[in-house]
This record gives sequence, structure tokens and C-alpha cells, in this order.
Amino acid sequence: TLARHLNALLLPISGKVLVRGLDTRDRFNLKRIRQTVGMVFQHPEDQIVATTVEEDIAFGPENLGLSTTEIRRRVDEAIVAVGLEAHRKRSPHLLSAGQMQRLALAGVLAMRPDVVIFDEATTMLDPAGRRMAMELMQSLRADGVSVLFVTHDMEEAALADRVIVLNRGKVVFEGTPGEMFRHPRLDDWGLTLPPAMALARELRIFFPELPDVLTTAELLQHLPENRQGVHFPVEDETVLTRPRDIQIAVEHLAHTYLKGTPLAHLALVDVNVQVAKGSTHAFIGVTGSGKSTVLQHLNGILRPQQGKVRVAEFDLTNPEIETRAVTRVAGLVMQNPEMQFFEQFVGDEIAFGPRQMGVRENLAERVRWAMEVVGLDFEAFKDRLVFTLSGGEKRKVALASVLANRPEILLLDEPTAGLDPVSHQQILEKLQRLSREDGMTLVVSSHRMEDVAALSQEITAFRKGRDVLHGTASEVFTRHEHLVEIGLDAPVAAQVASRLRELGWNLPHGVVAPEQLINALKRLQGGGYEPV
Repeated sequence: TLARHLNALLLPISGKVLVRGLDTRDRFNLKRIRQTVGMVFQHPEDQIVATTVEEDIAFGPENLGLSTTEIRRRVDEAIVAVGLEAHRKRSPHLLSAGQMQRLALAGVLAMRPDVVIFDEATTMLDPAGRRMAMELMQSLRADGVSVLFVTHDMEEAALADRVIVLNRGKVVFEGTPGEMFRHPRLDDWGLTLPPAMALARELRIFFPELPDVLTTAELLQHLPENRQGVHFPVEDETVLTRPRDIQIAVEHLAHTYLKGTPLAHLALVDVNVQVAKGSTHAFIGVTGSGKSTVLQHLNGILRPQQGKVRVAEFDLTNPEIETRAVTRVAGLVMQNPEMQFFEQFVGDEIAFGPRQMGVRENLAERVRWAMEVVGLDFEAFKDRLVFTLSGGEKRKVALASVLANRPEILLLDEPTAGLDPVSHQQILEKLQRLSREDGMTLVVSSHRMEDVAALSQEITAFRKGRDVLHGTASEVFTRHEHLVEIGLDAPVAAQVASRLRELGWNLPHGVVAPEQLINALKRLQGGGYEPV
């Protein structure tokens, strides 16, 4: 809401907003203000207007009355900056959510504003895309452009020069990232430490001289070498035994969007995946690698053009299988949750699925249960209009609406994107409970490797529509070079464990989560190693 006041999309009821001395309440100032302040929205589709990628980027410069030569130059520069060269002729609605965010960013860059506002602009980006966006922000800053970014990602917040914390509509803190993360009221504001900083503090019991780092790069740089030259026998982590009850089987799946047309786009090539009943299986890969397309095959939204898909007892190559029957068993929470909303009010939206399935008894209690699972207060939210919700609240409602159907399989496309740190952790804990205690099978697509390490037993990595890497979380996240090749990073704990091994600490392979790292170091300590 505050960000939308800074380019006069919203006007103050009281007080004033000045942009270069221009009052946003004066309508004669609006054109100059909006040329000065460009904004990348939280939902990029809200600002995409043209029929092809390059035409959409050109829309803003065209409205500035620039020459054709200058427009082409700006479009070329922006499209290269965001890495969409291969998609310039594609229709925006055929892009993945992460690619749409890149397109929205390119459209703003082509306008060359003096101030750029990014409203959760990295939520759908893969690790490489997130790095690209942050490097772009630094480049803009070096060129004299002011950058303001709204974020729930604390590692991104750590890169800012100055942080402003909002809580319940008020500014509660203003200062440097380091000052914010040391503030005693951080928890009260619903914020957490960046993963690297939190891990560094845990590691101080072993390495007391480790400084209060903010980023993963700083943590890796300050890890100490094992100068004692002492080594103790350490067994590698036990490899998880894979269950044999396969609930989802994908064989040689291929899919082309708009097949047989000039806009045909090959999305999947010879994909093979198996998901065991009661397990949590993660799909990882850069934006546009095919993760969402596979998920949409798993509940019958898309049917196999080539190959086979079996979900529970349903063979989805059989055209007589009704999608409704499949969605009773496999519920999908989409990447953009508002795409699956049908009703005006939150309570009615969550009840929509069960009503379609014929549930009539105890419907209110089922809705209440689903809302409690995702952390939405029943009385506070049941009568809220869906369109008034924040992005994170919409994601919770979408998850609750699927859970209300009580599916055996839960398919989740970027389930924590756009959530604040506290809600993020709550959703992860709820999903872990659904898997471990309720026996629900989870298939999760995510760009957040920490989430994948916390949730998943099995992982499939995708690249350019192909499944290129399979294994347990330990097996996949210890293949650092392969992950970098496909544009991904290992979780912070896995990177730290790898670096410590390089520095002479004989830690086991397969360490991917903070608790595994701490336990491994404790075992070293118990074997005769004393803290440095």
C-alpha cells in the first residue's frame, strides 16, 4: 500500500507524498511523477498489456513518444538484461510466472525511470533469476537510480543500504540491515534472521570467532580451517530407503503448448518421475523448466500428448477418466492462487470444492479445519472479500480450499512464495505434519532450496523440459557443480558443510539441513574435537 502511494496509484487520505517536490494529490503532476517512479508489481500479469514479449516491453517507451530507433534500442537492452532473448516473440500469457516477472521488470527498465520500486518482484524467480534481479538493482543504484524493494526475503533485505520496517500500518524501525537483525523486537514484527546469519549463530558453539554475517557468501568466507590436522572416522548419512508403493508414475511424458501452430512451444521432453505413497517429492529447476507443466498433468488439468501418467488408480491416457474424479484424489494449489478462485468471500471459496464434491454435512467445520491448518482465523477471515487479501493471504486461502477436499495427494506450486517469514515457517510446519502424521503424499515445486531440504525425501531436477537429476535430498544437494550448471544453488547448510570439508573438517557427505550440520559437528566434538 505504501509503495503504491509513491507513484500516485493511491492517494493519501491525510498527510502528503512528495516526489521531487511534486504533490501526488495534484492531478497535473501525475504524468511527471509516473515517469519518475517505475513500479514492478507483486503480480506481474497486472501490468502486461501486449500480445508478444517485445511489444509489451515497447509499450512504455512508445507512450513516451520516443523514436522507433530509440524504442528498439531500449527493448533490446531490457530484454537482454532480464534474460528473455529466446522468448521475444512469445505471447506473455504462455510464460511461466517467473518469466512474467522478468517481463514486467523489463517493461519498467525500458522506461528509464529515476526511481524503481520492486514489490515482491523476486518471489517467483529461481536462484539464478533472484541473483540477476539483485545484481540489476545494484547496477541501477550505481547508475544513480534509486531502488526501493518490498520483500519478505531476509537475505534480500540484508543487501539493502537502509531498511524500513512496517508493522500494522506503521513505521516501527528505520536503519541498516545489521541494526535491524540485532533489534530485540525482530520477532514481534514477524521477521526472522537471514538463513546464513541464523546458521552462523548456531555454529558459534564450535567456531566462537565467527562474525555476525548477513549473507551466505560472507559465511563461507569466514569459516575456519582445521589447522589441528586431526581427523576422526565419520560415517556418511544413511541413505533413505525408498518406499516401493508408487502412487504417481510418469513415463516418457512430452508436451507442446499450442501444438501445430506457429506459436508452438515444447515444454516437456521424455519426462520420467515416480512418487511413493506418503512421501514428499520436490520438483526443482529454473523458471520455464517444466515443473508447473508436470504438476498440471498430475491432477488431469493437462492430459498426456505423448507418454503415460498414472495417478493412484487413474490412467490419465484414458480419455474416459473424468478430471473431477482425479481432482478428488490429487488437489493442486497453483502458482498464482487467484487463478483458482471462484467465489467472492473467503469462507465460500474454501467451501466451493467440497460443495462441488457433494459434501453437505459439517461443511462449516471442514472449512474451519482447513483455515486453521493454514493459519487463517475462521471468524476474522470467513467474510473477507477475496480480492482484498494480500498475496500471502491469497496463497493461504488457495491451500485451504484444496485441503478442504481432503485429497490423498497434495500438489503445491511455489507454496511459500510471497509469505512473510513467520507465515512461511508456519506453512512449512503444517505441510510436514500433513505428510508425517496424516500420511498425505506431497509433490512440491519450489525455487527455495531451504524449503526443499526441510520438506522433501526425494527430488527431481528439471532443465529445459527434461528430468536431469533424481535422488534423495542428500544425493541431489551434494552435487553442487551439477546444480550450478542448471542454475540452482544448494541450501546454505549444504554449502557450509561442503566448504568445511574443503577446509579439512571431515564431515559426512549428505548434510543438507542446519540440524544435520550441527549434529555432525557435535559428533566430531564427541570424538575428541574441541572447539577452536
